Amino acid sequence: MSKKDIRLLIGLQIIFNHPLVGKKIKVAQFGLGPIGRSCVQLLAEREEYEIVGGIDISPELEGKGLAEVCQLKEVTAGKVYPSFAAMWSEVQPEVVVHTAGSRAGVTFTQCRPMLEKGLAVVSSCEELLFPAFRAPKESKEYHELCLRSGGRILGTGVNPGFVLDLLPVCLTGVCRTVQGVYGERVVNASTRRQPLQKKIGSGLEPKEFLKLWSEGKAGHAGFKESLLLVAHSLGWKMGEVTETMEPMVADHDIQTEFFTVKKGLTCGLHQVVKSKSAKGHSIHFDLKMYLDAKDPHDLVKLESDPPIEAYLKGGVAGDRATVAAVVNCIPRLLAAQPGVRLMTDIPLAG
Repeated sequence: MSKKDIRLLIGLQIIFNHPLVGKKIKVAQFGLGPIGRSCVQLLAEREEYEIVGGIDISPELEGKGLAEVCQLKEVTAGKVYPSFAAMWSEVQPEVVVHTAGSRAGVTFTQCRPMLEKGLAVVSSCEELLFPAFRAPKESKEYHELCLRSGGRILGTGVNPGFVLDLLPVCLTGVCRTVQGVYGERVVNASTRRQPLQKKIGSGLEPKEFLKLWSEGKAGHAGFKESLLLVAHSLGWKMGEVTETMEPMVADHDIQTEFFTVKKGLTCGLHQVVKSKSAKGHSIHFDLKMYLDAKDPHDLVKLESDPPIEAYLKGGVAGDRATVAAVVNCIPRLLAAQPGVRLMTDIPLAG
């Protein structure tokens, strides 16, 4: 039986809960920040997976037990390695969960050794949602690499990865015609992890935050990718994609677990992406992510026949849902064809 056949059987086993292959899937975690550790904790709850170790560049983690690092009880999860090469010399995973960055080009480079071995990589990298936009050369190169090796790589998450891209595409499935897509997301960042509160500018002077955003060092990554994935899925050829940013300014003193933000300083962001096609199709996404946000929600409206409007009260809980999105994609990616894959290439759920 070929490696390709084995991967297909493994994917079918998990998707349909049918014992086609009597073994667990060996999974490793790349990146042990808050999201990475949470991924390990969720994987430990799923009996179909065997966690074989973690990879992280932090010297203080090297050699430690992954179960200890991720506070797992009565679970064998291997140890933390400084690199994939070091891991591979001792244990050989079939899947790697990657949660170590936002840039497509960097992620491709980090994952090359895994893809050369024919592994499946599920990543939370925002730009990997539609990598051909910012890394067109690398997307082609790595797709061809995967076709040769049998590897596959996928970028996913909540936003990007679901709320303002995959969900709108799914909603168009019951429409006779679609002319426009509008989505908005209001997120109370006070409940989110420290790295996210930092990247939305918490506690910075508004001008300082805008400067960092202009340098690509702050703000929500992957927003244009969400728009482009929708356009790609609907077959729309869009014109220029515009992106604007405004800091949300605190109207009162705010204290979170991680930041103290005085009135008048940045407490979050208001980010917008828009584009139109020559045929009049339009996509407009609006994101407000700030501390102490009122009325958090997610909204998708289609200018369509029939008209569609979906409102998610409270919004999708970003950190917990991102981890679920990544882990839930593993069996579907294993069952997919090799290559650089998009979320619209695989089944929505399984």
